[in-house]
Amino acid sequence: MFRIVWLVIFFFGNYVNCQLNNDNITEIQNSMTRGKFFPLFSVIRFANSQCLASNNLNGTCFTRRECRDYGGTPSGTCANGHGICCVFQKTCSSTTNVNNTYFINPEYPTTYEGQGRCTITVQRCNSNICQLRLDFLEFTLASPNASGICDFEFLLVSGSGSIVPRICGENANQHLYVDFNGDTPIMISVDTNSKYKDRWNIRIQQLSCDSTYKAPNGCLQYYDSVSNIVTSFNYGTTQNPRAPEFGTRQIANTNYGVCIRMAQGYCAIEWSQTNSNSFSVSGDTGSFDSTIIGTEYAAQAGENCTQDFVIIPHPFQNGIAIGTERFCGNGFVTKTSYSKPFVLYVITNGNEFEEVENKGFSLTYRQIPCTV
Repeated sequence: MFRIVWLVIFFFGNYVNCQLNNDNITEIQNSMTRGKFFPLFSVIRFANSQCLASNNLNGTCFTRRECRDYGGTPSGTCANGHGICCVFQKTCSSTTNVNNTYFINPEYPTTYEGQGRCTITVQRCNSNICQLRLDFLEFTLASPNASGICDFEFLLVSGSGSIVPRICGENANQHLYVDFNGDTPIMISVDTNSKYKDRWNIRIQQLSCDSTYKAPNGCLQYYDSVSNIVTSFNYGTTQNPRAPEFGTRQIANTNYGVCIRMAQGYCAIEWSQTNSNSFSVSGDTGSFDSTIIGTEYAAQAGENCTQDFVIIPHPFQNGIAIGTERFCGNGFVTKTSYSKPFVLYVITNGNEFEEVENKGFSLTYRQIPCTV
């Protein structure tokens, strides 16, 4: 009499971004012969969850064959050695429905000097995906023109339920949250000009509709730490050598929310300039006396802020409620807000020509514990 033993082993890794279902569980069946008469069959199942590849990139756990069939690159093992950590790097004219895909420039990691539009099309990996998070691991394009408009080169997001401004310049370590509009694919495009040396490496993560990491509605950026630094797009402390001789680093035509996840036990948020030269969003910065930049004398608020400004809901200054939520100029005085949710709104108009030498802003936030 033959005896057949079925050994079923389940491996479920931690997954954040893609809902686990029957479509993304890998099953491997092995047959091993013990002696002549006692075959041992094993069915090994593991989730196609996130893994850390041997090249320190985030990958997805697949079998070696699946990794090859999907166009990925094997880099290390996962699921206790039963799976391959598969890294997906895509460039122009590509499509992906795999979590943790990296969108890179042609010829990466070297720079790219081509001209045209480079697009990746992102499809949901399953029906429970509602949002993308784009992390700009590397991002160097031409700076905006003298009016702050990204017309030489820029990143463009289309097909989404979110409004995303054109983004250009230096934006390494920035991020975006982009909503899916049902099953409509999201297209991420980079327009380049052969006059410049460009480089980008953008990690694309898919977030499930019930994920605790999903950004609230209306938030282009979302931070979940108790304290951090928030910078405007293309912010820099020095002039980009590829920028126009005159003009601004600040990008025109933006209107977005920066949201902060309220930590448990915290009831307020404090905003302050990161350093004395880290807030220049309106006015001719180059014409200011350098000794007053970053002080209350260079800070403006209320009706003086009509074109480029940040909004902090219901702010307090030195413990006293103030009657405006708009702040601009070339200095920022520390503000505290008890308004929920925690959010900073960023507004720039369509012409930055007069805002000579503006860098935008770098603000530090700090959540304040609740008092008993």
